[in-house]
Amino acid sequence: MNKTLVVVESPAKARTIRKYLGSNFDVKASVGHIKDLPKTAPKSEKGAAGRISRGAKVERGQVLGVDVANDFTPHYEIIAGKEKIIKDLREASQKADRVMLATDPDREGEAIAWHLCEELKKPREKVFRVLFNELTERTIKAAINNPGRLDENKYNAQQARRILDRIVGYQLSPLLWEKVQFGLSAGRVQSVALRLITDRQQAIDTFVPQEYWSITAALEAEQPPPFDARLVEDRGKKVHITNARSAAELGRQAQANPFIVAEVKRSERSRKPLPPFITSTLQQEASRKLRMSSSRTMRIAQQLYEGIELGSQGSVGLITYMRTDSPRVAPEALDAVRKYIKAVFGAKYLPERPHSYKVGKAAQEAHEAIRPTSMDLPPEKVATYLDRDQLALYGLIWNRFVASQMAPAVFDRTTADIRNGELLFRVTGSVMRFDGFFKVYRQDEPSDSTNGDKDDENRELPPLEKGQILRLNSLTPRQHFTQPPPPFNEASLIKELEELGIGRPSTYADIVTTIEKRKYVEIVDKKFRPTTLGRIISRLLQESFPKLLDTGFTAQMESSLDRIEEGDASWVQTLRGFYEPFKSSLAEAKQRMRSIKREGIPTDEPCPECGKKLSLRSGRYGLFLGCSDYPECGYTRNVGGEPAPAKEPIPTDQACPACGAMMVIREGRTGRFLSCSRYPECKTARPLSTGVSCPKCREGELVQRRSRRGKVFFSCSRYPACDYSLWNRPVNVPCENPSCDSPIMEERHSKKDGEYLQCPQCKRKITSTPSP
Repeated sequence: MNKTLVVVESPAKARTIRKYLGSNFDVKASVGHIKDLPKTAPKSEKGAAGRISRGAKVERGQVLGVDVANDFTPHYEIIAGKEKIIKDLREASQKADRVMLATDPDREGEAIAWHLCEELKKPREKVFRVLFNELTERTIKAAINNPGRLDENKYNAQQARRILDRIVGYQLSPLLWEKVQFGLSAGRVQSVALRLITDRQQAIDTFVPQEYWSITAALEAEQPPPFDARLVEDRGKKVHITNARSAAELGRQAQANPFIVAEVKRSERSRKPLPPFITSTLQQEASRKLRMSSSRTMRIAQQLYEGIELGSQGSVGLITYMRTDSPRVAPEALDAVRKYIKAVFGAKYLPERPHSYKVGKAAQEAHEAIRPTSMDLPPEKVATYLDRDQLALYGLIWNRFVASQMAPAVFDRTTADIRNGELLFRVTGSVMRFDGFFKVYRQDEPSDSTNGDKDDENRELPPLEKGQILRLNSLTPRQHFTQPPPPFNEASLIKELEELGIGRPSTYADIVTTIEKRKYVEIVDKKFRPTTLGRIISRLLQESFPKLLDTGFTAQMESSLDRIEEGDASWVQTLRGFYEPFKSSLAEAKQRMRSIKREGIPTDEPCPECGKKLSLRSGRYGLFLGCSDYPECGYTRNVGGEPAPAKEPIPTDQACPACGAMMVIREGRTGRFLSCSRYPECKTARPLSTGVSCPKCREGELVQRRSRRGKVFFSCSRYPACDYSLWNRPVNVPCENPSCDSPIMEERHSKKDGEYLQCPQCKRKITSTPSP
């Protein structure tokens, strides 16, 4: 009997698929990507001192794994630790008559399939591509029975994105090392997302509130209930009250005239349900309703897609593929959900025809919306097999899908215009007459709202007729101020990226996670706020690379990648069109970009010692404020809690535990430390915190200490309760190794490599720049 090898990415996905296929199928997992561009340069590309000669590399047309001069030819290498997996897969493929590559149905999945095909050494005619939008018996067997071939256009689109990101990241990051601070990095799309956040924060910081007033009349008709009407017009023009004096004058006019109903409009309004989830809307709604980050949402969705153990049923894929930008639903799924709605809620909740939803211009219509794979598995039936987060996300997906095919909610809406002399007051009431899809899913934002006034919903008005005179109970003027635009949170940032055409379903979570990990933004009350470092990076990049950070240009690049996937554009020509202008801007930036280390950024703050302006600078220990008249004036002050690099004692707000005097930061032969300001009368000294949390206990901070032999080392401030220690200075840069969870790196120096960072756990080095 013929043997078939089926290769997927994950063991969980392999378990789910294996149970639906017979003994003549061998299902194995690659455990993600098996090849990638190199993380560090080979020895032949390093200079005499061991450092990578970046200038020479670019001149020869090489950008770490990409031969720019030879049509951007990439040179992939086996990812560390994947050699045994490849060996096992290769042996299995030799025993099989054919190989089916069943990696995910997106660009990343296509790249994994392509690299597997290269490494398995199987004749191309015996290698097939199968796509699973959902992991159910029907779809798995249908795909196996109708295999296709590898999609070179889709692979080229992924490859073009990877090379673009490598070119930008590898050449921008060393520039930031030179101009700002060692260890920094920049990415093509992440830098644009950072710009959105910094621009929004700038708009908030510079916003000047404008005063305005409203006037509300508390009125009563012959029958209850009483209601409030708001002043909307004065002498036929929209009212705009800017100060208390105008509000008082209009209030006197209103008091002097009767309130007479001028017009009553009654209408029936229906509110349609929102479409089923696509990747971006799932991330946004999970953030709003479940308080889940985008990365956490995608991680849990991946688990639900690949399969959950459901007792005797084995591993079952509960949702369709979670990286999609199409709200399309398969006909058989529409039939199933309509039968479910009729059986559970009744015929009145089932619309006459299924709802259809508009597909975005860039959407891949071959994909489906994110939906349950079976209407026989409602959340309550599988709840005992899911953890809390899995159940919450599955319930959200289930309810949104069911609601998307239910009847609209119906509201009785009444709008009354009330004449008062030359003034016009208005009130709108809306009462739900039929809950429709609201029975299952509550929408925070109506999809077809025209006035946006949520206060109108479920506001009941008394019977009103034209010419009816109303009783005034009170008249209330209220002062208001215009509000600045809100800062971005994860949901609103992803929505903004989607609307601007920046990023794709597979990249939204990575974009958000990357700018957080780089410490360019911080999260305050679940809102993004750019750090001082983030503002500096964004400002420098905007000044030197205005096109690269332009949202329109980035969206255009995304469209170009889509055209490559569709076979309408050459990936080499696309990269060439990007690289030449970028190379020119890079060369100019190396000469003209402001050096924060040497020049600093002027501020409006005066130096407290000499009165001249302070400048924001970068030193070995991070950012600090220093006097612009240095070296004549040596004043410095830390920024964001980082110690200022100065040899003069730096005051702190800490009291000496021995004598009560203030502690200061001093610099000795082994580095900085806390010392009593009364030294040498009081010789109390303490180690100085590095500002890096202990990765072992997560409670203490790593502080600088000296061994008995005088050697500097860094250990947890909770010693001896926690014994974690390092010989080299730790920095808040997480390890880039996907299989390593270290939140820190160590600063190191050698004659061979110069300055570099190394992970204390997996020992991975960053000798030139972090991988983009």
